[in-house]
Amino acid sequence: MLDETIVSDVEPTLADKKRAAYELVADAMAEAEAEGIERDIVTQAALFAVVSDLVATWGEVAVADFVERLTDRVLAGEFTIDRPLQ
Repeated sequence: MLDETIVSDVEPTLADKKRAAYELVADAMAEAEAEGIERDIVTQAALFAVVSDLVATWGEVAVADFVERLTDRVLAGEFTIDRPLQ
């Protein structure tokens, strides 16, 4: 017999939620850019909003520690979406 689980009954995974959240943010940034706001301004505003929210949630020391570790993560390519393959 076929599994009769309805799609809406399946709980999205954390990865699914993160992907959906990223897509919402990317869409909002594209919409702001379409309204004539330069991408770097939108990006800086988004970064400010994110860091402010993190500080409100976790405190300045925890966020400073997190931000300090970002350099290595950026250099390791963790945030590079379109990475050329050799």
